[in-house]
Amino acid sequence: MKLNSSHSSDGFTRKLLSVVLPIAFQQFMLALVSATDALMLGKLTQDSLSAVSLASQVVFVESLILTSMTIGLSIFAAQYWGKYDVQAVERIFGYVMKLTAAVSIIFFAAALFMPRMLMRIFTNEPVLIDGGATYLRAVSLSFVLSGVSQIYLCILKNTGRAAKASIISSFGVIINILLNALLIFGLLGLPRLGIAGAALATVITQIIETLWCVHETSKIDSVRLRLRYILHDDKRLRGDFWKYTIPVLGNEIVWGVGFTMYSVILGHLGTDAVAANSISGIVKNLALCFCVGLGSGAGIIVGNELGAGNPTRAKEYGNRLCRLSVISGAVSGAVLLIISPLIFAVTDLSDTADAYLKYMIVMCACYMVGKSVNSTTIGGIFCAGGDSKFGFLCDTVTMWCITVPLGMLAAFVLKLPVPAVYLIVNLDEMIKLPAVYRHYKKYKWVKDLTVKGEGSENQL
Repeated sequence: MKLNSSHSSDGFTRKLLSVVLPIAFQQFMLALVSATDALMLGKLTQDSLSAVSLASQVVFVESLILTSMTIGLSIFAAQYWGKYDVQAVERIFGYVMKLTAAVSIIFFAAALFMPRMLMRIFTNEPVLIDGGATYLRAVSLSFVLSGVSQIYLCILKNTGRAAKASIISSFGVIINILLNALLIFGLLGLPRLGIAGAALATVITQIIETLWCVHETSKIDSVRLRLRYILHDDKRLRGDFWKYTIPVLGNEIVWGVGFTMYSVILGHLGTDAVAANSISGIVKNLALCFCVGLGSGAGIIVGNELGAGNPTRAKEYGNRLCRLSVISGAVSGAVLLIISPLIFAVTDLSDTADAYLKYMIVMCACYMVGKSVNSTTIGGIFCAGGDSKFGFLCDTVTMWCITVPLGMLAAFVLKLPVPAVYLIVNLDEMIKLPAVYRHYKKYKWVKDLTVKGEGSENQL
């Protein structure tokens, strides 16, 4: 059946505005928290900034698992929502919440009872181990809270309430920034807590977000978390979920541990390298907000069409999203270069760390296009149709066969300068692009995963 191009264009624009922009704004606000944390902690000491940056790698590892769970949840929530099967959405919601709660409790216990052991993975500097352990112990409760709130926010985004999810996250960011200022520096008569203050601000913010999410989904017209679906999950949905989520989990672990290895490599090159890498990571995340939002939104937009039985329109939307990802990556890189003088004006680094950062920002700007395209295709479009194995294979080869070994060789054997090591460990997104393009054109992702389409796995 031939689509009406005008109607299709209007539908795409409407979905782009209602789904992608709120998610992109949410990503920006979340990145803003990291930026203000770094700015405020950097005003204390450079070591405070570096310690929290390394401790945040533990948060990052948990986020990898949560991301895989939310991607798996989105695969089915988006398609079943497109099919208007609310009960199936609630069943998968309950099952995934049970999984993430269990994982989050494990991270909570590790951060509370053995924070120093965790910090020794990332650095051998005593001052960074002490500061990072203080942060992890104080922030430990947030591991549980974020596990719950992220699943709630994922459901809101996949069921036509992306704007509400953005509002909740944005309000949380504002509260977090205000509490950071009050508790880190001891303003308005409050105690000056330093690193522990940043952690406490995070915990309070997560409590507020979680309670708001629970309230929002308790409304009559909302998809709800029902106890019966937590206690008694649907075997068919559970099987489908793991069939497509295990490759996503593998991909997140392979990518995330590889990404963490980059921090480990740079973490052993001195506190100046750690500080510069911390700032570059923060500004990179800020600049990538629309790109990441585009990837998340792409999964929802394409998934809705596939679940609704519109594979031709899903393919058309996928093509448009890919073109947009190239543009957004190039624009994000340009913006990063333009605002770079402001970055140096607000950061308080040593001369050596400052010199490292100048090189890193230029490399980050080039990195943007690859990251934008890969987020939209691998993280969004491919997963929307259950094509989740490609990302796992792609990251295994590019990171563990190329960039991680070369980065370790450059840092510890060849003793190359820090900027050269940083360049090597940031090549992975660009290396992927030819393989991603070829795989996209096979259109294996154009597939209906709902129960009705499960047997035939309709494809173009």
